[in-house]
Amino acid sequence: MNLDAYTTLGVDIDAGIAWITLDNPPVNVLGGTLIRELHELLGALRDDRSVRVIVFSSANPDFFLAHVDIHILEQMDELQEIADRNPDANLFQGVGELLRHQPQVTIVELAGKARAGGAEFVAAADLTFAARETAGLGQTEVLMGIVPGGGATQYLRERVGRHRALELLLTADLVDADTAAAYGWINRAVPAAELGTVVDQVARKIAALSPELIAAAKRLVPPTDLADGLKAEHSAWAELVSGSLPAQLMTRALERGVQTPEGERDLESLMRDVAATL
Repeated sequence: MNLDAYTTLGVDIDAGIAWITLDNPPVNVLGGTLIRELHELLGALRDDRSVRVIVFSSANPDFFLAHVDIHILEQMDELQEIADRNPDANLFQGVGELLRHQPQVTIVELAGKARAGGAEFVAAADLTFAARETAGLGQTEVLMGIVPGGGATQYLRERVGRHRALELLLTADLVDADTAAAYGWINRAVPAAELGTVVDQVARKIAALSPELIAAAKRLVPPTDLADGLKAEHSAWAELVSGSLPAQLMTRALERGVQTPEGERDLESLMRDVAATL
């Protein structure tokens, strides 16, 4: 595997751990290249028995993954081959399903914000540890006039229960790390200064185990089969995203600075202001 082949991912493998740094400036949107490279890298690691843990962090301390790139629908032709690999999930759900079914243990080190598709990525990983002072999670799709299309309706219900899932999906509020931990969205909130150490310790403890032990544990605690729910989610998302309101909201949002550091810092307020002008 050529570790220098990726343009949006930094990859370092050491002592059974693949340290993956997400790096898609300026705010780490989940764009076409990043989606393709995640598919390629996770596929390459799948059969690598020397790697037992995969840790994801961000090169941007403020944003883990901002959300799916608003321009992603313009890139669908070049991504069709990847979409075709998983007929039971759409392109965005495919990233989460790769994570959920990866043989290695996947860990997210969440220092900054993860919204929409970024929050779905977090929910799909096996373990997440977040910085108490700086991390935030938000399922913000309704502010764009759509429902989630990358698995959130299914992942959240499984992680936090139906009542909290509906709260998170319909309020679109940014949730702090302590609340996310209390809800069950993540494993644990820790002081920001300790986040790297905590993740390193957990990753090394797991990586010290044999691949057979890790495989047995993951087999005995398997991911739920969400195929039917994912299909229903995709149908609802596809119907809504083809309407006029999401296009208007996304156009206005881009004009107001979405996908820039300034516009993304308080995305929720920005999008509510945009909606009020329509």
